[in-house]
Amino acid sequence: MGAGVIQKDGGGGSRRRKRSRARPMSEINVTPFVDVMLVLLIIFMVAAPLLTVGVPVNLPETAANALPTEQEEPLTITVTATGEIQIQTTPVARDELIGRLRAISAERDGDQVFLRADGAVPYEQVMQVMGALNAGGFSNIGLVTDIGGPTLDGEEG
Repeated sequence: MGAGVIQKDGGGGSRRRKRSRARPMSEINVTPFVDVMLVLLIIFMVAAPLLTVGVPVNLPETAANALPTEQEEPLTITVTATGEIQIQTTPVARDELIGRLRAISAERDGDQVFLRADGAVPYEQVMQVMGALNAGGFSNIGLVTDIGGPTLDGEEG
């Protein structure tokens, strides 16, 4: 990506020979920049799916839009199909959940938490976990779903 020098010919057949001056090339070669950007794009496209918290659950599908992201990594609570509760990827007993949530809430700036529940989990258990989240100091609860579900107006989303 350096500047080069362009040599100017005198025109070949002229009687007077002018002394040609070398002038700097004023164009920037952007090809290496584009190459580097494409490599970075591919790296981020491959690495982005690996950054999600990996507890396998079958999320229900809805037509809701995604929540905007924040600076702090949101806390993720997962309820598996067997009813097991996990904070991020750490299993937690039901009777210890509120105490752990209060301790986590005291250390965090935000009160946002994402609740991931398997579609096979009964509604009552999901609401009990939401109540525990509220009692633990988290009032901004986002329910995580997969996109592309029914829109309830007869069309697929």
